[in-house]
Amino acid sequence: MRARVVRVALVAAAVALILLAVPLAVAVRYVFFADERGELERDAMAAVVQVGPDFTAGDPVELPGARPGAALALYDAAGRLRSGTGPAAGGDAVLRALDGGVAQSGSGGDLVVAVPVSSSERVIGVIRASTSVRTVWARILWGWAALLGLCLLALGVAVVVARRQASVLAAPLEALARTSLAIADGDLTARAAHSTIAEIDEVARAHNTMVRRLAQLLEHERNFTSNASHQLRTPLTGLQLGLEAALADPAADPRAALAEAAERSRHLDDTIEEVLGLARTGTGTTPRAPQQPVADLLEAADRRWHGAFAVDGRRLETAWEPEAGRLPVPGRTVEQIIDILLDNAHRHGRGTVRATVRDLGTALALDVTDEGTGALDAREIFERGVGEGSGIGLALARQLAAAAEGRLALASTAPTRFTLLLPLHEDA
Repeated sequence: MRARVVRVALVAAAVALILLAVPLAVAVRYVFFADERGELERDAMAAVVQVGPDFTAGDPVELPGARPGAALALYDAAGRLRSGTGPAAGGDAVLRALDGGVAQSGSGGDLVVAVPVSSSERVIGVIRASTSVRTVWARILWGWAALLGLCLLALGVAVVVARRQASVLAAPLEALARTSLAIADGDLTARAAHSTIAEIDEVARAHNTMVRRLAQLLEHERNFTSNASHQLRTPLTGLQLGLEAALADPAADPRAALAEAAERSRHLDDTIEEVLGLARTGTGTTPRAPQQPVADLLEAADRRWHGAFAVDGRRLETAWEPEAGRLPVPGRTVEQIIDILLDNAHRHGRGTVRATVRDLGTALALDVTDEGTGALDAREIFERGVGEGSGIGLALARQLAAAAEGRLALASTAPTRFTLLLPLHEDA
């Protein structure tokens, strides 16, 4: 990633420098030659001032000193050298200047500018200023060298900037890769961090959303496994014990055992449906279970749990007011909650267990009370993994209550009483 960014930046910088440097190099050549011609013309003009009309009569002429690398020469109207440094014959530039205009040429390895000397509107001579073309090219090469140095400097700066930008661009992606590896190793709490690049932040947000949803799905799967194990263990044990008892007594009526087994099988089916529905939607609301009178649910719970409490020498009592007993509630959901609360009272409670129903007008209250006492935290007791048992039952019961738009709470610790509140709908 870093190498690619640097390579792309260098190619772009090199192309830009070439597109800029080539025209500049051409411009440098043109400017240096034009500047040298201008200097030669100024030198020739300065020399013209020193030439008087008497030089045609043979008077000596003293030309001004030329610049280093340049030469000045005076030619008469016949094109012969009369003074200064230059070829004996003036050449093409001198001949053209004798016609009355400034002439330039670049032949013979010299750059030449010829300026006519006039007197009484008549050309009487020519000042020839010249310099070696190689001298001009030396200056051009120095200019090109300076331009090349600037290009190399710009390319070096581009390398530094490209490496820095590559680091800025690559760092969030490398961090995202490390986060993905951590998630692959099982750390579902790892999240991609915010960066200063909007596009990478968008990828990070999508990545975090995906991980969060995957974590929720895995959590639902784990909860389903633990919930199903918790909820199916006791009914299966009861079903097995009932069938074994029927088989152990040859004189017993098998129809009663089969009827009880059928009821427990139905209860198991309802349990599986309820746990599956809860797993599909997490903590959200599930499709509402078929409504049943709460009294029917308590009677069925009494049949399922009466024997288990009797074996321990304890009593299970159920009570409700006639009007309250006819109140409809989500059957499967409330049935699972009652089983969890009775199982909790059987495992951890003391003495007689009472399940009662109260009509609160807009809501129904179902209380499960035992005679035990304990230092219970009303918030922590509903957390998964908290408590003396598996730490699943009460957490599942509260989750089921929320799915039914109700609320389960620890109402009292001396004695221990759990209360399930369910709203009563007008269409119920």
